[in-house]
Amino acid sequence: MKRHRDGSWSDKPAAAIEKTMTVPWLLSRRAARTPDDVCVERRSELGAAWVEVRAGEFEEDVIRAARGLVGMGLQPGQTVAILGATSYEWSLLDMAVQYAGGVVVPIYESASAEQIRWILADSAVRLVLTDTAAHAGLVESVRTPGLLASVVYDADGMTRLYAAGADVPESEVLERKEALTSDDLVTVIYTSGTTGNPKGVELTHGNFVASALNILVSEREVIDTPDARVLLFLPLAHIMARIVFVYAIAGRGRIGHVPNVRNLLADIQAFSPTALLCVPRVLEKVYNAAEAKTRGMRLKAFRWAARVAVDNSRKSFHGPVFGLKREIARSLVWDRLTQALGPDCRFAISAGAPLSKRLGHFYRGIGLTVIEAYGLTESTGPAAANRPGRVVMGSVGQPIPAGAVKIAKDGEVLLKGPHIFRGYRNDPQATADAVDRDGWFHSGDIGTIDKHGFATITGRKKELIVTAGGKNVAPAVLEDRLRGHPLVSQVVAVGDGRPFVGALVTLDAEMLPGWLRNHGLPRMDAASAAGHPRVLEALQRAVDRTNAQVSRAESIRKFVIVPGDFTEDNGLLTPSMKVKRDEVLRRYASTVDGLYRDARGPQAGGGRRKRGARRGGRS
Repeated sequence: MKRHRDGSWSDKPAAAIEKTMTVPWLLSRRAARTPDDVCVERRSELGAAWVEVRAGEFEEDVIRAARGLVGMGLQPGQTVAILGATSYEWSLLDMAVQYAGGVVVPIYESASAEQIRWILADSAVRLVLTDTAAHAGLVESVRTPGLLASVVYDADGMTRLYAAGADVPESEVLERKEALTSDDLVTVIYTSGTTGNPKGVELTHGNFVASALNILVSEREVIDTPDARVLLFLPLAHIMARIVFVYAIAGRGRIGHVPNVRNLLADIQAFSPTALLCVPRVLEKVYNAAEAKTRGMRLKAFRWAARVAVDNSRKSFHGPVFGLKREIARSLVWDRLTQALGPDCRFAISAGAPLSKRLGHFYRGIGLTVIEAYGLTESTGPAAANRPGRVVMGSVGQPIPAGAVKIAKDGEVLLKGPHIFRGYRNDPQATADAVDRDGWFHSGDIGTIDKHGFATITGRKKELIVTAGGKNVAPAVLEDRLRGHPLVSQVVAVGDGRPFVGALVTLDAEMLPGWLRNHGLPRMDAASAAGHPRVLEALQRAVDRTNAQVSRAESIRKFVIVPGDFTEDNGLLTPSMKVKRDEVLRRYASTVDGLYRDARGPQAGGGRRKRGARRGGRS
């Protein structure tokens, strides 16, 4: 890792990217080297077992599907949209489109009809592949000129696709594959955004290959070992899951797909991954759910074991006495959690938002190392990441090989390297605004870099709160810490142009029953709990602990519990589980105004930080 005169940090590249290196080249390379090596496991038709798919078999199936796409009229360079849940078929068709010389345009399952219409038109999509008739109907309702067909890729649909390629020679597909170069477009990914039409991020084969070859070196222990097993449950329409699939294909690991997180713990038990790809909220939920299942003396034992885990990670104590504590904590609590996450799971790859240091230490203390990473669609996934054995808790690690990171004068994080996108679809002005003359991509995030090149992200530049007193406050710092409380689902800090910082809070309906039981309270719904004095007191203590980490001017002075929750369905969360801040502030404008009508005391809850408020612990 090297620091340069301009303040940037970079790591030397792990591999030079040549013109012939494309995503299909990565799969072909593995299939040629180790054709009998299992690269994917797919769910059986009944879903009760996992069926192994060898690298050679997978490539054969990809070529067969690509022949079908050619038979349906797909020409090199044309765009194909995929709309569906995370599945083996999604990844198979993604690769098949590429082998046929096409460009993949993923669409989120939760996309509205208007968003679908915009994406189809902006990328001139010729063919849409969907996983259900309902999705196909939605596509047909916004059909755009030039769209050839909408194909449902269920069992019957795949049979028809293969039949369409019966007369297409395999050599035609292979010729198209070989004609691709690293400069060619591989995908257009539309960022979910919070306002207006999504922007199409254009990524090349070279972007994907550079990310894959460099990450396989820096994170080899996590993703590139013969026993590496990664379970994908995040949307493949998002760069995070999609690029990890490419990593597994390019390396020696194997991948599994499940459509969502509804049966996540059962899916983990069935697949037994060595690494989980997740967002911090999943790790928070696992911890909170485990805590909520205990009460009385067991709850005290759980919290004691959690403190021992944190100390174990921090190596705060040594010697035989602490060793005995560690073994007791393992037998009482740790083993149950590690079994729930799978007995072979050693790593969790976490991105999308910061994970609290305490929770990171807890998981590492019980034997699960959380690899926090940072990146955007525009950086083809990770631009910085911690490495096994080189983890700085609370940071997102150092630049990936061949990449560079620096902090601008105003605190914005700037990125550079072969993994940075080539531009926004049909929007040269937006591209010019995002990438400066020296090739630095302006991420829109704010952060810091320490003396060893480890970066920490503190929030989004456009989301900075500037109070009436002129104090700049990064809301993510407050939100991420408060969201770790088991009662809390979502938090939005407010206060732009106001006399102090406030917060909108939603309750976690899943965690509420266990919390009430553990605190000797009767069952009640979230609406009733929102006004209960004990609930408000617990949240106030959580706010006090959050405030203890920041200055008084940055602290949350008042909070209000808002009804319901922020979800994709009600339009307040993006598919990658990020809060649509602008939409929340618009929808709850009157609630925010109410926070500031009487500055003398709390409305639905909240208050000033207590002097000397204790840190740590959980209510």
